[in-house]
Amino acid sequence: MANQRKEFSKIYDQYLNKIYRFIFLKVSKEEVAQDLCSETFIKCWVSFQQEKIDNIQAFLYRIARNLVIDHYRDKGRTQVVSTENLSIIDPKPRIEENAALNSDIEQVKANLAGLKDDYQNVIIWHYLDDLPIPEVAKLLDRSEDATRVLLHRALEALREKVSSI
Repeated sequence: MANQRKEFSKIYDQYLNKIYRFIFLKVSKEEVAQDLCSETFIKCWVSFQQEKIDNIQAFLYRIARNLVIDHYRDKGRTQVVSTENLSIIDPKPRIEENAALNSDIEQVKANLAGLKDDYQNVIIWHYLDDLPIPEVAKLLDRSEDATRVLLHRALEALREKVSSI
């Protein structure tokens, strides 16, 4: 049991920020993202104790994605992304740089929120989480070629949204 805890602790440390960021980009409030992230790791821990999980990263993202879907289904809300309390920005740059960066992040998040769920996922996983195409393909349960096509279409849709502003 102690060995299991140590192993899961490493998993938690390795994936916490990625899972939180993924959820935060999909929900409107920091508190909701924190709750769903906690729930993701609780569900993973329960499964981790009972069975061997082959691809822990894919398992965590699947749980997180399902919890986000359940959240919106339960609340009957449309997907709105807030940029309040976004802690991506380094506090050291000058105020002007922070303002410009905040504006850019807000635009990207607003445009991402308007895309289909699969498009959002493939962009977040590949570009924000730096996952290679083979890993993203596993997460989406698609072939690598189909994932590349999906990523291309997602980027085209994002480009179209950005250029129409």
